[in-house]
Order: sequence, then C-alpha cells, then structure tokens
Amino acid sequence: MENLKTLAILIPILPLVSMLLVGAIGLRILKSRSHWLVIGGVGGSLILASLILGDVLSHSARDAGAAHVAEAESAVGNAALSKSIPLYDWFVVEADPAQGARESAGWLQMTFRVDQLTCVMLMTVLAVSLMVVIYSTGYMRDHHGHAERGYERFFAFLGLFVFSMCMLVLAGNFLVLYMGWELVGLSSFLLIGHYYQKPEAARAARKAFIVNRVGDFGFAIGIWLIYLTFGTLDYQRVFDLVAGVANFDAHSHQAFDALVHSTLGANVNPMDFKILVESRITWIALLLFCGAMGKSAQFPLHVWLPDAMEGPTPVSALIHAATMVTAGVYLVARCSVIFASSEIAMWFVAAIGAATAFFAATIALTQFDMKRILAYSTLSQLGYMFLGLGVGAFDSSVFHLFTHAF
Repeated sequence: MENLKTLAILIPILPLVSMLLVGAIGLRILKSRSHWLVIGGVGGSLILASLILGDVLSHSARDAGAAHVAEAESAVGNAALSKSIPLYDWFVVEADPAQGARESAGWLQMTFRVDQLTCVMLMTVLAVSLMVVIYSTGYMRDHHGHAERGYERFFAFLGLFVFSMCMLVLAGNFLVLYMGWELVGLSSFLLIGHYYQKPEAARAARKAFIVNRVGDFGFAIGIWLIYLTFGTLDYQRVFDLVAGVANFDAHSHQAFDALVHSTLGANVNPMDFKILVESRITWIALLLFCGAMGKSAQFPLHVWLPDAMEGPTPVSALIHAATMVTAGVYLVARCSVIFASSEIAMWFVAAIGAATAFFAATIALTQFDMKRILAYSTLSQLGYMFLGLGVGAFDSSVFHLFTHAF
C-alpha cells in the first residue's frame, strides 16, 4: 500500500516539478532546452503509471470471477479492486458525539483513488501528452531551428496541464476532482491563448474559459448538493450509499441501515435518508453533467472548441485527443452509479450525446479548414461516447475514449 501511495503521489508531482523548474530557470538558463525537463517529468509519470497498471491488472487476474459486478460498477472499477489513498486532512470537521457520528469527519480530505478506470485514463493522458510534448519541440521553432518567443512559457504550461489532468484522474473524492477540474480549465486557457498577440487567439482563450465556467457553475452546485445529501465527498462512501438506496429491500435492510448509521450518524433515520436521496439524485446527476457538457463541449456548450484551434497545433492535439475534452466522459463514467440511479439523467445524457454527434458531424461536412473539421469530428465522437454512457454502456464508452485518443 505504501509503495502504491508513493507511486500515485509521484505521478502528478513530476510534471508539477518540471513546470516549476522551467518557469523558474527556463528563460535565463535552460532557454531552448526547456523541453527536456517536461519530457522527463511526463515520461517519468508514464513509467510510474505503467507500474500501477501492472499492479491493478495482477489483482484483477487474481480476483476474476470472485463476484458478479454490475455494468455500472465495473465501469468505475470493482470496489474490491479499488484502492483509496488518503494523503492528508485539509480541514478536519469535528463531529458532534451527541449525534452518534464518528469522532471526526475529515470531509476536506486530500485522497487519491486507484482502480481500473484510473489506470486507463492515466495511461491515455500520459502517453498522448508525452507524444505531444516531444513533437512540440520541433513545432515551436522557426524554419531556422530557433525557439519561438514564449518557448519556455509554452512548455511550462504543458507541464501544468498534465499535472492538472493527473490530479483530476487520480482524485479520490469530489473535492480533489474539482481542484483538478478547474486547473485543467485554467491551463487550457493559457495554452489556447499562447499567441496572445493575435486577437483571434486571445478571443478564443477567453471564450473557452467563460463557456467552461458556465458548466462548472452547475458542477460546483452538484458537488455542494452531494455534501448536503450524503455528508461526505468521498467517492466510495457516496457510491455505496447511492447503491444502497437503489438496491433497497424493504424486507431486509439491516446492511443499508448500518451503512447509513456508520456514515451519517446513529440518529439518522435510514428511511428518511432514502427518501431524501431519491428526491435529489436526479438533480445531482444533471448538475454534474453540466460540468461534463462544458468540458467535453456538448451542445449547447460546444461553441468554444472549434475556436480553440487558434492555439498552437500541439495544444489542439492535446485538447482533442485525450485530455480536456474527455474529462467530461471520465466524470460520467466515474459517477456511473449516480447516473444509473436516475432514468431521467440517463435519458438526458443519451439525448445530448446523440444530438451533438449528429449536428457536429453535419457541420463538419461544410467546413474547409482542416483544423475546424477535426474539431467538429471530435465533437461528434464525444457525442457518441455520451450516447453510450446514456444507454448504460459505460465500459464501451471508456473503450471508445481510449481508441479515439490514439
């Protein structure tokens, strides 16, 4: 466990350290060699992610056939194969012993989670990011081989972007997820606006940032509603409670009662809690999906993605292939237990995905600029992924995400 914890911590730390070093000494010392630090950081993280993947696969092979896992649960990783890695308590909220709750509840806790979905996303993000960083070394030079203005800044922001995506993917609760989510938005704004001297690039960066804030507002409200409902932001506790409500048996609910009491306190009435969850679960799912719509450029929050092509081509590849725009797909797959508990939410996800897939592909047929054609093609493929998520094909959608990235 300690070895796994060390590996998980180092994966986001390496790109972060490379970004800080390039930002500190790139302009004065490293100059046109700044890319080596970022290549080393991302490459090191990819190697560490491979080690974690091997560990998870070995456990999967040993535990295969131990128990039947539902489609929604398998998409987010079998709980028996998932490993929660607590880092530290940011804020510890003292519980009231009179309420029968735990002695303390570190709800503002920095936690990582490692499972099959984490490994798939980490390998995808880091492999594509490494290729983008390597090929950027040639793109960001003029025809004489001299580094362009802002060369060091560009690679520093690439390091920040990879760090943010790693934090988003490794998150073990909604707090860490939201931190990584917003950092991805910030770093994408900086990368899209790399050529800020060009009015079109500056405008595209602002547009991407503002449109994503619209979706993120709903996302933040959804996380707030999760805490109000479940009293925790931890993935596993929230998913267990949602699954307990969905599988509630009126004749045998001792296990559900024990779960509610251990999480929320002995004085909480399990039946009242069940009614509360059923009344809020659809709103929670729809609000979370608002964030996914913005980040993954789904209709009607799709308008930023074609204009984002004003950034350097490596940035377009990074955003379109396996990082920013797939964060929304990852979010729905990660929270599939929540979405699968609401038929309305599943229909809504499928409808938005189908609509986006159709109209984006249609618009692509009318474009003449190659980069905009690729942008609308990406929109269409993301729509297919959300359509799959909406009909319950969580594993297939994640597989589509992986294959589309390469």
